[in-house]
Amino acid sequence: MLPKQDLTQLLLDWRNGDAEAYNRLIPLVYDELRKIARRIVADQRSDLRHTLQPTAIVHEAYSRLIHESEIEWQSRAHFYGIAGRTIRRIIVDEFRKNNAEKRGGEWEQVSLDGVQAAVKLPDVNLLALDRALEKLESLDERKSRITELRFFSGLTNLEIGEVLGISDKTVEREWSGAKAWLHRELTRETL
Repeated sequence: MLPKQDLTQLLLDWRNGDAEAYNRLIPLVYDELRKIARRIVADQRSDLRHTLQPTAIVHEAYSRLIHESEIEWQSRAHFYGIAGRTIRRIIVDEFRKNNAEKRGGEWEQVSLDGVQAAVKLPDVNLLALDRALEKLESLDERKSRITELRFFSGLTNLEIGEVLGISDKTVEREWSGAKAWLHRELTRETL
């Protein structure tokens, strides 16, 4: 990843109308979004990988992010936090579309190993994870957001803390609670 100061400065310069900053930002952001999308898609079943291409996800996410004029970009972590949420929406929408076409076909599995869970989370259906995150958001918005930032943006505790305005120790504590809650919720859903 580009050093956070450099990307943050480009985002701020772009927000302030610097066209050159926008031109420099495009290839840097595109590569990072592609890495995020590639990581998520790699966890999917092989037959889904051809319908869910990282490049298509990135094009859609990039289009949504770049044309979002109301966002006051604050930092690199803020950008990737919003990018992760955007990518989550795109992937979940695509899975819903696929499942609708299959009329309730097989569940798509994703691995939560990459989030370094202390509690072993089972491989879960991405749609089940999305439903669980929505439910968690209604109970504890911060825990839901922390999970989303770790899983869909790949941010560290320090970066998540920066996005949410809390300490990395608070992120670690909240993440521990979120993992336990998700484990119970996702296990209950598979029973």
